[in-house]
Amino acid sequence: MREELLEKLRGIQTEQKIGEVKKASDDQVVKEWLQHGVKFAASSDKIENVYYEALRKLLDCVVPTLGDKPILHEGGIYLGCWLESTGTINAELLSRFIPSVSQTTYEMFADYQREDGLIPYKLTENGPSYRQIQLVTPLARSVWNHYQLNGKDQTFLRKMYAAMQRYDEWLVTYRNTRGTDAVEAFCTFDTGHDLSPRFWHVPDTPHRNNPREYHPDSPILPFIAPDLTANVYCQRLYLAKMAEELGESGEPWREKAEISLNRLFQYCFDEEDQFFYDRDNNDELVRIQSDVLLRVLACEVGDQAFFDQALRKYLLNTRKFFAKYPFTSIAMDDPRFDPFSSYNSWGGSSNFLSLIRAPHAFEHHGRFVELTYVLYPIMAAFHKMTRFAQALSPWTGEEGFTQTYSPAILCVLDYVERLCGIMPRTDNELWFTGLLPYAVDHGETIADATAYSRQIDGVTYELVNTLEDSIVYQDGKVLLQFPNGLRAVTDREGKLKSLIGMSARTVEGVVSYQGQEWRVAVRGNERFDWVDGIELKKIEADKGVIAPSYR
Repeated sequence: MREELLEKLRGIQTEQKIGEVKKASDDQVVKEWLQHGVKFAASSDKIENVYYEALRKLLDCVVPTLGDKPILHEGGIYLGCWLESTGTINAELLSRFIPSVSQTTYEMFADYQREDGLIPYKLTENGPSYRQIQLVTPLARSVWNHYQLNGKDQTFLRKMYAAMQRYDEWLVTYRNTRGTDAVEAFCTFDTGHDLSPRFWHVPDTPHRNNPREYHPDSPILPFIAPDLTANVYCQRLYLAKMAEELGESGEPWREKAEISLNRLFQYCFDEEDQFFYDRDNNDELVRIQSDVLLRVLACEVGDQAFFDQALRKYLLNTRKFFAKYPFTSIAMDDPRFDPFSSYNSWGGSSNFLSLIRAPHAFEHHGRFVELTYVLYPIMAAFHKMTRFAQALSPWTGEEGFTQTYSPAILCVLDYVERLCGIMPRTDNELWFTGLLPYAVDHGETIADATAYSRQIDGVTYELVNTLEDSIVYQDGKVLLQFPNGLRAVTDREGKLKSLIGMSARTVEGVVSYQGQEWRVAVRGNERFDWVDGIELKKIEADKGVIAPSYR
C-alpha cells in the first residue's frame, strides 16, 4: 500500500487535475502553486477528487480586481474581498499555497485606506466600501504570519504597519464613544453576524451608512463588543512585534494591548457564566452565547487554564457549540438557536469561517488532540462535498447556502494539511502529521492511507500515512519513520525537533531517524524533544486530554 500510494502521489500531474484554466491570470497562479510542490493522494479516489475540485474552484476565487493583479475573493454570492475574512484569515491560509495573491490582497486594503485612517471593510470591482468596520480575525496577525513565512519583506511589513497604526487611531477616535477604551459595535454587520440573535433589534448597518455613527434612537446602542475589543487587543500584540522588527519600541503597543485586555474583562466578561457578552448602552449584558467566545479565544485571550475551562464548559460541550459537525454559531441550548443552513445566517448553523478561525485558538494552547475532534467530522463532510458552501448543517453535515465559497475551499486545503500533510510554520518548523481521516459517517471509509508532498527551499518532502505508521521522504530518501498517531516536527532542513501525541490514546511504537531507533509511548498532547542529537526526551508536564462533554 505504501509504495503504491507513493507512486500514485509522484505520478500526479496537478495541471491535468486542474484542467483548462478560465482566465489569463490563472496561469501564473497555477505556476506558483506548482512551485510549492503541494500534492495530495489517497487510497480513496473520492476524497482525493474533492481536494482537487477545491483547488479548481479556488482559481475562480482569485480574480484581478481594481488593477491587473489578482486578489482573493470571498466567492459564492459575495463578489469581492471582505476584511473580516478574505482579507485576513482566508489570505492567511492562502499564504502557504499562493503567497503572492495573499500579499496583494493585504496591500490592497492598505492602498485604499481612507484619509481619516479607516480601512475599507470590502473591496469589489466597483471600488472600496467603508460603510461598516466588519472586524473578526486580527489583520496584524495575518500580516505577521505571512511576513514570517514568505521571505520577511520589510517594505511590505512597513507599509502594512503604517496602515494598521492609523486604523488603530481611527477605532480609538470613533468607536469609543462611551469612553471605556473598549471597541463598540454600531450595527450587525460590524462583526459580520448576519441574522444572529445577538443583534436582534439592532440595524444591520450604521446610521445612514456612516461608520462613525450609530442609530441615535436605538435604546440599546452602542454595544461594547467583546470580539471587536479582543481583535484590537491581539492586533496591538502583533503591532508590537512589527514595531520591534522595524527597529522601533514595541512597549507602547503592549501597554495599549494590556488596556484593551483589561477593558474586555471589565465590561464584557461574566464571571458566573465564564462567557463574553456585549454590554449595551443601559449597562446590561446581552446574554446571547455565540461564537464570540471562539473569536475571542482565537485572539489569544486567556491562559492555558482559561482556555481549557472554555473547552470543557462550552466549545466541546454538546449542549453548547459541539454539534455533530461543530462549531455552531449560537449555543444549541439557547431557545433562539436556528440549525438551518440554507440561507446566510449566524443564528445557529456551523459556518466555515468559524472552522478556519478555530485552529489558531487550539494550537496556541497546545490542544492538538482536541482540535482533531473537529477535523474528523469535517473531513467526513468534505468526503461528500460538491459545492463548497458557506455553512454546514450541524446535524447532518450537508452543505448549505451558496457555493464556491473560498473559506470552505481553503478549509479543505487547510484541514487536509493539518490532519495528514506537511505544514510549514512561521517559526521555521515543518509539521508532518501522521493521522488519517476516520469513518465517522455510517462507517464509510474515507481513506486507509494518504500521501502528501511539499517543496521547502528547493527540497521535496513527502509524507505517506498508513494505518500503522508514517514515513517522511526527503528528496526521495527515507528521512524519518514514526507510528500512526504522532506529529513529527522538524526544522526547514528536515532535522527532527520533536514528536507530539495527536491521539487520545497513548501511541506506542518505534521511531526511526538517522540510523537509530527508539521505542516510544506518547500520550495525547505530550511533546518529546530531540535532545543533543542522541535521545527523545519528554520536556513538558502532561496536560492531558480533554474529552467532549454532554452536560
